[in-house]
Amino acid sequence: MDKFRMMFQFLQSNQESFMNGICGIMALASAQLYSAFEFSCPCIPEYNYAYGIGLLVTPPIWFFLLGFVLNNNVSMLAEEWKRPTGKRVKDPTILRYMFVSITQRSLIAPMVWISVTLMDGKSFLCAFSVNLDIHQFGNSTLIDGMTEVEIVKLLAKIPCKNIFNQPEVISREAASRYIKCISQAFGWVFLLLMTLAAFMIRAIRPCFTQAAFLKTKYWSHYVDIERKLFDETCKEHAKTFAKVCIQQYFESISGDMRSFHKHRSSKDDSDDDDDDKKKSDEDKLLGIRDQDDMNKVLWNWHTCKPPLALRKEQLDGESHEGLIPNGDVHGVSGGPNGYANGHAPDLPKREWAAYYSKV
Repeated sequence: MDKFRMMFQFLQSNQESFMNGICGIMALASAQLYSAFEFSCPCIPEYNYAYGIGLLVTPPIWFFLLGFVLNNNVSMLAEEWKRPTGKRVKDPTILRYMFVSITQRSLIAPMVWISVTLMDGKSFLCAFSVNLDIHQFGNSTLIDGMTEVEIVKLLAKIPCKNIFNQPEVISREAASRYIKCISQAFGWVFLLLMTLAAFMIRAIRPCFTQAAFLKTKYWSHYVDIERKLFDETCKEHAKTFAKVCIQQYFESISGDMRSFHKHRSSKDDSDDDDDDKKKSDEDKLLGIRDQDDMNKVLWNWHTCKPPLALRKEQLDGESHEGLIPNGDVHGVSGGPNGYANGHAPDLPKREWAAYYSKV
């Protein structure tokens, strides 16, 4: 169990590498699935095109949607998009960066499927065999005596080697090689265009929008890290809340749970340990000890997240207000921080640290 927990924590800390690995596995799975798939063209003029194009397009759409399902950032993107504005303004560039990042990873497996399908050529042959010029590969004397419907049915049987029964009219092998050659050409062009597009996105985009790219990348990472830390804090609070609730329940049922048969020294030690545990539990509860209060905290986090502005001067001012009597912010002599002329006396740093920690 510990090994699985360590592995899960490693995957969470290296989410980007984990998602890249998932995309690679999906790409290999798409190629393996195609090789294991039994291709069966219907060899009927009305259904050949639908079957061939469907085999070329439908599985990539499924792999694309599966890439979105397996990506953990989709829920984070939806939450950030639908959350109320509150005190934190939503940046469309961050949402766009997250969506583009998810989309890029989800496109890997569909691209592999389309490339493998075009390189193999079977679906392309099934879809476009009826559009072949029969006079280029057939016997003209026999073709002239056939009707248009018979020619279309004959061309539709080219992908099906077992049911093609008129080799004297048209050379099936030559027609199949011709269509597969065109399919492979489209496959190489597709790979070239996709590789060129990926190069343009990764190499040229940072040259023009480097500052904006760094900004959106930073804040997208911040949203991800903030969500993880909030979930961890909620889990820790829920664990401590449940622990304290169960302890209070048993204490209320059984009364005094302590044993009076031990020595005084052992009792004092146990009391000290209990006090330390209670302090630790109080720190983890963060002052929230009621269900309604916790629900309010969660609701406020969703509806009105805190602004992204951490000002050190403001925090220092709030901490000094508790040191000044009667709420006099300007102190005795009108200083802005409660000291004469606005300057603190020359105290040793060790003494000042001790005083501040007690407060």
